Amino acid sequence: MRMVDLIRKKRQGGILSDEEIDFIVRGCTDGSVPDYQLSALMMAVCFQGMTKEETVRLTLAMAESGDTVDLSEIDGITVDKHSTGGVGDKTSLVIVPVAAACGVKIAKMSGRGLGHTGGTVDKMESIPGMQTALDKKAFFDVVNRVGCAVIGQSGNLCPADKKLYALRDVTATVDSIPLIASSIMSKKIAAGSDRILLDVKTGSGAFMKTQEKAEALAREMVEIGAGAGRKTVALITDMDRPLGHAIGNALEIIEVCETLNGRGPEDLTAECVELAANMIYLGEKAADMETARRMAKTAMTDGSAFEKLCEMVTAQGGDASYLRDTGKFTLGKVQRQVLSPESGYILRAHAEQIGSASVLLGAGRETKDSEIDFGAGIILHKNKGDLVKAGEPLATLYAESEGKCLQAEKALLAAYAFGEKAPQGHPLVLARIE
Repeated sequence: MRMVDLIRKKRQGGILSDEEIDFIVRGCTDGSVPDYQLSALMMAVCFQGMTKEETVRLTLAMAESGDTVDLSEIDGITVDKHSTGGVGDKTSLVIVPVAAACGVKIAKMSGRGLGHTGGTVDKMESIPGMQTALDKKAFFDVVNRVGCAVIGQSGNLCPADKKLYALRDVTATVDSIPLIASSIMSKKIAAGSDRILLDVKTGSGAFMKTQEKAEALAREMVEIGAGAGRKTVALITDMDRPLGHAIGNALEIIEVCETLNGRGPEDLTAECVELAANMIYLGEKAADMETARRMAKTAMTDGSAFEKLCEMVTAQGGDASYLRDTGKFTLGKVQRQVLSPESGYILRAHAEQIGSASVLLGAGRETKDSEIDFGAGIILHKNKGDLVKAGEPLATLYAESEGKCLQAEKALLAAYAFGEKAPQGHPLVLARIE
Protein backbone atom coordinates (compact mmCIF):
# COMPACT_ATOMS: atom_id res chain seq x y z
CA MET A 1 0.00 0.00 0.00
CA ARG A 2 1.41 3.39 -1.02
CA MET A 3 0.39 6.73 0.41
CA VAL A 4 0.61 8.43 -2.99
CA ASP A 5 -2.06 6.06 -4.33
CA LEU A 6 -4.37 6.85 -1.41
CA ILE A 7 -3.92 10.60 -1.94
CA ARG A 8 -4.78 10.17 -5.63
CA LYS A 9 -7.81 8.01 -4.78
CA LYS A 10 -9.26 10.58 -2.39
CA ARG A 11 -8.39 13.48 -4.72
CA GLN A 12 -10.47 11.78 -7.43
CA GLY A 13 -13.43 11.33 -5.08
CA GLY A 14 -12.83 7.70 -4.13
CA ILE A 15 -13.84 6.11 -0.83
CA LEU A 16 -11.02 4.90 1.42
CA SER A 17 -11.39 1.42 2.92
CA ASP A 18 -10.99 0.69 6.65
CA GLU A 19 -7.58 -0.89 5.91
CA GLU A 20 -6.44 2.19 3.98
CA ILE A 21 -7.52 4.56 6.75
CA ASP A 22 -5.79 2.38 9.36
CA PHE A 23 -2.61 2.49 7.24
CA ILE A 24 -2.75 6.30 7.10
CA VAL A 25 -3.26 6.69 10.86
CA ARG A 26 -0.51 4.20 11.69
CA GLY A 27 1.87 6.05 9.37
CA CYS A 28 0.89 9.36 10.95
CA THR A 29 1.53 8.00 14.45
CA ASP A 30 4.85 6.26 13.81
CA GLY A 31 6.20 8.89 11.41
CA SER A 32 6.45 6.59 8.37
CA VAL A 33 4.09 8.87 6.41
CA PRO A 34 5.72 12.30 5.97
CA ASP A 35 3.94 15.54 6.83
CA TYR A 36 3.72 16.67 3.21
CA GLN A 37 1.73 13.56 2.23
CA LEU A 38 -0.58 13.88 5.24
CA SER A 39 -1.14 17.54 4.28
CA ALA A 40 -1.94 16.55 0.68
CA LEU A 41 -4.44 13.96 1.88
CA MET A 42 -6.19 16.45 4.18
CA MET A 43 -6.47 18.95 1.34
CA ALA A 44 -8.06 16.22 -0.80
CA VAL A 45 -10.52 15.54 2.07
CA CYS A 46 -11.34 19.28 2.22
CA PHE A 47 -12.34 19.22 -1.46
CA GLN A 48 -13.94 15.76 -1.68
CA GLY A 49 -15.28 15.19 1.84
CA MET A 50 -15.66 11.79 3.50
CA THR A 51 -18.54 9.36 3.82
CA LYS A 52 -20.08 8.67 7.22
CA GLU A 53 -18.30 5.28 7.27
CA GLU A 54 -14.92 6.85 6.42
CA THR A 55 -15.31 9.47 9.15
CA VAL A 56 -16.26 6.88 11.78
CA ARG A 57 -13.26 4.71 10.84
CA LEU A 58 -10.87 7.69 10.91
CA THR A 59 -12.20 8.64 14.35
CA LEU A 60 -11.80 5.15 15.80
CA ALA A 61 -8.33 4.72 14.31
CA MET A 62 -7.19 8.02 15.86
CA ALA A 63 -8.82 7.11 19.19
CA GLU A 64 -6.82 3.87 19.20
CA SER A 65 -3.53 5.52 18.13
CA GLY A 66 -2.41 6.10 21.72
CA ASP A 67 -3.67 5.64 25.27
CA THR A 68 -7.33 4.83 25.79
CA VAL A 69 -9.09 5.06 29.13
CA ASP A 70 -11.07 2.10 30.48
CA LEU A 71 -13.65 3.49 32.91
CA SER A 72 -15.08 0.08 33.90
CA GLU A 73 -13.70 0.57 37.44
CA ILE A 74 -16.14 3.46 37.89
CA ASP A 75 -19.51 2.35 39.20
CA GLY A 76 -22.42 3.48 37.01
CA ILE A 77 -22.97 5.12 33.63
CA THR A 78 -20.29 7.71 32.88
CA VAL A 79 -21.15 10.87 30.93
CA ASP A 80 -18.68 13.24 29.25
CA LYS A 81 -19.21 16.74 27.84
CA HIS A 82 -17.36 18.70 25.18
CA SER A 83 -17.71 22.33 24.12
CA THR A 84 -16.35 23.63 20.84
CA GLY A 85 -15.17 26.72 22.75
CA GLY A 86 -16.35 30.23 23.42
CA VAL A 87 -15.91 33.42 25.44
CA GLY A 88 -17.03 33.37 29.07
CA ASP A 89 -17.93 29.69 28.63
CA LYS A 90 -17.51 28.34 32.13
CA THR A 91 -20.43 25.91 31.78
CA SER A 92 -18.41 22.73 32.48
CA LEU A 93 -17.56 23.88 36.00
CA VAL A 94 -21.25 24.52 36.67
CA ILE A 95 -22.85 21.49 35.05
CA VAL A 96 -20.34 18.85 36.19
CA PRO A 97 -21.15 19.35 39.91
CA VAL A 98 -24.86 19.82 39.12
CA ALA A 99 -25.05 16.49 37.29
CA ALA A 100 -22.87 14.77 39.92
CA ALA A 101 -25.15 16.07 42.68
CA CYS A 102 -27.98 14.32 40.82
CA GLY A 103 -26.10 11.01 40.78
CA VAL A 104 -24.33 11.08 37.40
CA LYS A 105 -20.72 9.85 37.28
CA ILE A 106 -18.42 12.22 35.36
CA ALA A 107 -14.76 11.42 34.61
CA LYS A 108 -13.89 14.42 32.48
CA MET A 109 -10.70 15.33 30.66
CA SER A 110 -10.54 18.99 29.65
CA GLY A 111 -8.15 21.21 27.74
CA ARG A 112 -6.39 24.52 28.13
CA GLY A 113 -7.32 27.75 26.37
CA LEU A 114 -5.66 29.06 23.24
CA GLY A 115 -6.39 32.35 21.53
CA HIS A 116 -9.69 34.02 22.39
CA THR A 117 -11.28 30.90 23.96
CA GLY A 118 -10.74 29.99 27.60
CA GLY A 119 -9.83 26.53 28.89
CA THR A 120 -11.44 24.65 31.78
CA VAL A 121 -8.08 23.40 33.11
CA ASP A 122 -6.68 26.96 33.28
CA LYS A 123 -9.76 28.14 35.17
CA MET A 124 -9.46 25.30 37.68
CA GLU A 125 -5.77 26.02 38.26
CA SER A 126 -6.64 29.54 39.41
CA ILE A 127 -7.83 27.82 42.61
CA PRO A 128 -4.74 27.49 44.87
CA GLY A 129 -3.48 23.92 45.19
CA MET A 130 -5.78 22.52 42.50
CA GLN A 131 -4.29 19.43 40.83
CA THR A 132 -5.39 18.74 37.25
CA ALA A 133 -2.80 16.02 36.57
CA LEU A 134 -3.92 12.89 38.44
CA ASP A 135 -2.80 9.35 37.77
CA LYS A 136 -5.42 6.79 36.75
CA LYS A 137 -5.92 5.37 40.25
CA ALA A 138 -6.35 8.80 41.87
CA PHE A 139 -8.65 9.95 39.03
CA PHE A 140 -10.95 6.93 39.41
CA ASP A 141 -10.88 7.21 43.20
CA VAL A 142 -12.11 10.82 43.09
CA VAL A 143 -14.91 9.94 40.65
CA ASN A 144 -16.05 6.96 42.73
CA ARG A 145 -15.94 8.91 46.03
CA VAL A 146 -17.18 12.32 44.88
CA GLY A 147 -19.05 11.51 41.68
CA CYS A 148 -16.94 13.74 39.43
CA ALA A 149 -13.40 14.78 38.60
CA VAL A 150 -11.98 17.09 35.94
CA ILE A 151 -8.36 16.68 34.85
CA GLY A 152 -6.14 17.69 31.95
CA GLN A 153 -5.85 15.46 28.90
CA SER A 154 -3.31 12.61 28.90
CA GLY A 155 -0.02 13.33 27.17
CA ASN A 156 -0.47 10.32 24.86
CA LEU A 157 -4.21 10.57 24.19
CA CYS A 158 -4.82 10.45 20.42
CA PRO A 159 -1.28 11.24 19.21
CA ALA A 160 -2.40 10.90 15.56
CA ASP A 161 -4.97 13.62 16.11
CA LYS A 162 -2.40 15.91 17.73
CA LYS A 163 -0.18 15.63 14.64
CA LEU A 164 -3.02 16.07 12.13
CA TYR A 165 -4.44 18.99 14.14
CA ALA A 166 -1.11 20.83 14.03
CA LEU A 167 -0.83 20.25 10.28
CA ARG A 168 -4.40 21.40 9.64
CA ASP A 169 -3.65 24.65 11.42
CA VAL A 170 -0.85 25.53 8.99
CA THR A 171 -2.29 24.11 5.76
CA ALA A 172 -5.69 25.88 5.67
CA THR A 173 -7.54 22.61 6.22
CA VAL A 174 -9.04 23.43 9.62
CA ASP A 175 -12.61 23.96 8.42
CA SER A 176 -13.30 20.49 6.99
CA ILE A 177 -16.28 19.09 8.92
CA PRO A 178 -15.14 15.42 8.73
CA LEU A 179 -11.69 16.42 10.03
CA ILE A 180 -13.13 18.60 12.84
CA ALA A 181 -15.66 15.94 13.85
CA SER A 182 -13.14 13.09 13.89
CA SER A 183 -10.66 15.22 15.86
CA ILE A 184 -13.16 16.04 18.61
CA MET A 185 -14.79 12.63 18.80
CA SER A 186 -11.53 10.64 18.75
CA LYS A 187 -10.54 12.32 22.03
CA LYS A 188 -13.98 11.81 23.57
CA ILE A 189 -14.04 8.12 22.59
CA ALA A 190 -10.46 7.56 23.84
CA ALA A 191 -11.48 9.16 27.15
CA GLY A 192 -13.81 6.21 27.71
CA SER A 193 -17.19 7.59 28.84
CA ASP A 194 -20.38 5.67 28.00
CA ARG A 195 -22.37 8.75 26.93
CA ILE A 196 -21.30 12.07 25.38
CA LEU A 197 -22.91 15.53 25.43
CA LEU A 198 -21.68 18.01 22.83
CA ASP A 199 -22.09 21.78 23.17
CA VAL A 200 -21.57 23.11 19.64
CA LYS A 201 -21.26 26.90 19.65
CA THR A 202 -22.29 29.19 16.80
CA GLY A 203 -21.87 32.95 16.29
CA SER A 204 -19.13 35.57 16.37
CA GLY A 205 -17.23 33.93 19.23
CA ALA A 206 -17.45 30.39 17.85
CA PHE A 207 -15.48 28.45 15.28
CA MET A 208 -18.69 27.67 13.37
CA LYS A 209 -20.02 31.13 12.56
CA THR A 210 -23.43 30.03 11.22
CA GLN A 211 -26.10 27.79 12.72
CA GLU A 212 -26.22 25.77 9.50
CA LYS A 213 -22.53 24.85 9.76
CA ALA A 214 -22.81 24.19 13.50
CA GLU A 215 -25.71 21.78 12.92
CA ALA A 216 -23.81 19.99 10.14
CA LEU A 217 -20.84 19.48 12.49
CA ALA A 218 -23.13 18.35 15.33
CA ARG A 219 -24.92 15.80 13.13
CA GLU A 220 -21.57 14.40 11.97
CA MET A 221 -20.34 14.00 15.56
CA VAL A 222 -23.60 12.44 16.78
CA GLU A 223 -23.40 9.91 13.93
CA ILE A 224 -19.77 9.13 14.83
CA GLY A 225 -20.82 8.57 18.44
CA ALA A 226 -23.57 6.19 17.33
CA GLY A 227 -21.14 4.37 15.02
CA ALA A 228 -18.73 3.94 17.95
CA GLY A 229 -21.47 2.64 20.24
CA ARG A 230 -21.60 5.79 22.40
CA LYS A 231 -24.96 7.46 22.85
CA THR A 232 -24.36 11.10 21.90
CA VAL A 233 -26.49 14.25 22.09
CA ALA A 234 -25.54 17.67 20.72
CA LEU A 235 -26.92 21.09 21.63
CA ILE A 236 -26.37 24.06 19.31
CA THR A 237 -25.85 27.08 21.57
CA ASP A 238 -25.47 30.80 20.88
CA MET A 239 -21.98 32.34 21.09
CA ASP A 240 -22.72 35.57 19.25
CA ARG A 241 -22.09 37.37 22.54
CA PRO A 242 -20.06 36.40 25.62
CA LEU A 243 -21.79 34.06 28.08
CA GLY A 244 -22.38 35.51 31.52
CA HIS A 245 -20.51 38.54 32.87
CA ALA A 246 -17.04 37.20 33.67
CA ILE A 247 -14.20 36.52 31.21
CA GLY A 248 -10.92 35.34 32.74
CA ASN A 249 -9.86 32.52 35.00
CA ALA A 250 -10.38 33.51 38.65
CA LEU A 251 -13.22 35.84 37.62
CA GLU A 252 -15.01 32.93 35.96
CA ILE A 253 -14.52 30.69 39.01
CA ILE A 254 -16.16 33.41 41.12
CA GLU A 255 -19.09 33.49 38.67
CA VAL A 256 -19.34 29.68 38.80
CA CYS A 257 -19.73 29.92 42.59
CA GLU A 258 -22.38 32.62 42.25
CA THR A 259 -24.29 30.49 39.74
CA LEU A 260 -24.15 27.38 41.94
CA ASN A 261 -25.58 29.44 44.79
CA GLY A 262 -28.54 30.62 42.70
CA ARG A 263 -27.15 34.10 42.03
CA GLY A 264 -25.63 33.66 38.57
CA PRO A 265 -26.33 35.67 35.40
CA GLU A 266 -29.64 34.77 33.78
CA ASP A 267 -28.14 33.60 30.47
CA LEU A 268 -25.45 31.42 32.05
CA THR A 269 -27.93 29.89 34.50
CA ALA A 270 -30.46 29.06 31.79
CA GLU A 271 -27.87 27.47 29.50
CA CYS A 272 -26.37 25.46 32.34
CA VAL A 273 -29.78 24.11 33.34
CA GLU A 274 -30.30 22.82 29.80
CA LEU A 275 -26.79 21.32 29.51
CA ALA A 276 -26.93 19.72 32.97
CA ALA A 277 -30.41 18.33 32.28
CA ASN A 278 -29.09 16.58 29.19
CA MET A 279 -26.24 15.06 31.23
CA ILE A 280 -28.72 13.87 33.85
CA TYR A 281 -30.93 12.38 31.13
CA LEU A 282 -27.98 10.69 29.38
CA GLY A 283 -26.87 9.30 32.75
CA GLU A 284 -30.33 7.76 33.18
CA LYS A 285 -31.04 9.62 36.42
CA ALA A 286 -34.25 11.06 34.96
CA ALA A 287 -36.86 9.38 32.75
CA ASP A 288 -37.54 12.51 30.71
CA MET A 289 -36.07 15.93 30.02
CA GLU A 290 -38.61 17.87 32.11
CA THR A 291 -37.74 15.84 35.19
CA ALA A 292 -34.05 16.31 34.42
CA ARG A 293 -34.51 20.11 34.20
CA ARG A 294 -36.28 20.18 37.58
CA MET A 295 -33.47 18.16 39.13
CA ALA A 296 -30.82 20.48 37.66
CA LYS A 297 -32.61 23.62 38.90
CA THR A 298 -32.99 22.16 42.39
CA ALA A 299 -29.29 21.25 42.61
CA MET A 300 -28.36 24.81 41.59
CA THR A 301 -30.58 26.42 44.23
CA ASP A 302 -30.43 24.09 47.25
CA GLY A 303 -26.65 24.22 47.60
CA SER A 304 -26.01 20.55 46.76
CA ALA A 305 -24.19 21.31 43.49
CA PHE A 306 -22.01 23.96 45.15
CA GLU A 307 -21.08 21.50 47.89
CA LYS A 308 -20.25 18.93 45.21
CA LEU A 309 -17.89 21.45 43.54
CA CYS A 310 -16.18 22.11 46.88
CA GLU A 311 -15.88 18.35 47.47
CA MET A 312 -14.31 17.79 44.04
CA VAL A 313 -11.87 20.69 44.46
CA THR A 314 -10.79 19.41 47.89
CA ALA A 315 -10.37 15.86 46.55
CA GLN A 316 -8.09 17.23 43.81
CA GLY A 317 -5.91 19.14 46.29
CA GLY A 318 -7.53 22.56 45.89
CA ASP A 319 -8.34 25.03 48.65
CA ALA A 320 -12.15 25.11 48.72
CA SER A 321 -12.11 28.05 51.16
CA TYR A 322 -11.60 30.24 48.07
CA LEU A 323 -14.96 29.00 46.75
CA ARG A 324 -16.72 29.72 50.04
CA ASP A 325 -15.11 33.17 50.27
CA THR A 326 -14.37 34.31 46.72
CA GLY A 327 -12.94 37.57 48.05
CA LYS A 328 -9.76 35.58 48.75
CA PHE A 329 -8.91 35.38 45.04
CA THR A 330 -6.15 37.76 43.95
CA LEU A 331 -7.39 39.81 41.00
CA GLY A 332 -5.48 42.21 38.75
CA LYS A 333 -4.09 45.10 40.81
CA VAL A 334 -5.13 47.59 38.10
CA GLN A 335 -8.88 47.86 37.54
CA ARG A 336 -10.18 50.18 34.85
CA GLN A 337 -13.75 50.97 33.89
CA VAL A 338 -14.59 51.21 30.18
CA LEU A 339 -17.35 53.77 29.58
CA SER A 340 -19.86 53.71 26.76
CA PRO A 341 -18.98 56.26 24.05
CA GLU A 342 -22.65 56.77 23.12
CA SER A 343 -26.24 56.11 24.12
CA GLY A 344 -28.51 53.47 22.60
CA TYR A 345 -29.08 49.75 22.39
CA ILE A 346 -26.05 47.51 22.05
CA LEU A 347 -26.44 45.93 18.62
CA ARG A 348 -23.20 43.99 18.78
CA ALA A 349 -20.89 42.68 21.49
CA HIS A 350 -18.55 40.72 19.23
CA ALA A 351 -17.55 37.72 21.33
CA GLU A 352 -14.27 36.91 19.59
CA GLN A 353 -13.04 40.51 19.80
CA ILE A 354 -13.98 40.70 23.49
CA GLY A 355 -12.17 37.41 24.07
CA SER A 356 -9.12 38.85 22.31
CA ALA A 357 -9.27 41.88 24.63
CA SER A 358 -9.09 39.50 27.62
CA VAL A 359 -5.97 37.91 26.10
CA LEU A 360 -4.36 41.37 25.91
CA LEU A 361 -5.02 41.71 29.64
CA GLY A 362 -3.16 38.43 30.28
CA ALA A 363 -6.16 36.15 30.81
CA GLY A 364 -5.41 33.93 27.79
CA ARG A 365 -2.62 32.59 25.60
CA GLU A 366 -1.44 34.03 22.31
CA THR A 367 0.73 30.91 21.84
CA LYS A 368 0.62 27.51 23.54
CA ASP A 369 3.65 28.49 25.66
CA SER A 370 2.27 31.84 26.89
CA GLU A 371 1.91 32.35 30.64
CA ILE A 372 -1.53 33.13 32.05
CA ASP A 373 -2.34 35.78 34.66
CA PHE A 374 -5.12 34.09 36.66
CA GLY A 375 -6.31 37.43 38.09
CA ALA A 376 -6.70 39.18 34.73
CA GLY A 377 -9.92 39.49 32.78
CA ILE A 378 -13.13 41.40 32.15
CA ILE A 379 -16.43 41.87 33.95
CA LEU A 380 -19.10 42.91 31.46
CA HIS A 381 -21.74 45.27 32.80
CA LYS A 382 -23.56 45.52 29.46
CA ASN A 383 -24.03 42.94 26.72
CA LYS A 384 -25.78 42.65 23.37
CA GLY A 385 -29.39 43.86 23.54
CA ASP A 386 -28.90 46.07 26.63
CA LEU A 387 -29.81 49.77 26.68
CA VAL A 388 -26.89 51.99 27.70
CA LYS A 389 -26.30 55.71 28.23
CA ALA A 390 -23.16 57.57 27.15
CA GLY A 391 -20.65 57.53 30.00
CA GLU A 392 -22.21 54.47 31.63
CA PRO A 393 -19.80 51.57 32.38
CA LEU A 394 -19.69 48.85 29.73
CA ALA A 395 -17.07 46.75 31.50
CA THR A 396 -14.35 46.64 34.14
CA LEU A 397 -10.89 45.46 33.11
CA TYR A 398 -8.47 43.65 35.45
CA ALA A 399 -4.72 43.45 34.73
CA GLU A 400 -1.29 43.87 36.27
CA SER A 401 -0.56 47.14 34.45
CA GLU A 402 -2.29 50.27 33.21
CA GLY A 403 -0.69 49.74 29.79
CA LYS A 404 -2.43 46.38 29.34
CA CYS A 405 -5.75 47.93 30.34
CA LEU A 406 -5.38 50.78 27.84
CA GLN A 407 -4.52 48.36 25.05
CA ALA A 408 -7.46 46.08 25.91
CA GLU A 409 -9.86 49.04 26.21
CA LYS A 410 -9.33 49.91 22.54
CA ALA A 411 -9.97 46.30 21.50
CA LEU A 412 -13.06 46.07 23.70
CA LEU A 413 -14.66 49.28 22.40
CA ALA A 414 -14.13 48.05 18.83
CA ALA A 415 -16.28 45.02 19.66
CA TYR A 416 -19.38 47.12 20.41
CA ALA A 417 -21.88 48.73 18.04
CA PHE A 418 -24.87 50.86 19.07
CA GLY A 419 -28.25 51.77 17.56
CA GLU A 420 -31.64 53.27 18.30
CA LYS A 421 -33.62 50.01 18.15
CA ALA A 422 -33.04 46.86 20.17
CA PRO A 423 -31.59 43.97 18.14
CA GLN A 424 -33.61 40.85 17.54
CA GLY A 425 -33.15 38.33 20.33
CA HIS A 426 -32.08 34.71 19.88
CA PRO A 427 -32.63 31.69 22.12
CA LEU A 428 -29.57 30.42 23.97
CA VAL A 429 -30.16 26.84 22.82
CA LEU A 430 -30.90 26.85 19.10
CA ALA A 431 -31.28 23.12 18.43
CA ARG A 432 -30.90 19.65 19.94
CA ILE A 433 -29.60 16.77 17.84
CA GLU A 434 -29.49 13.09 18.78
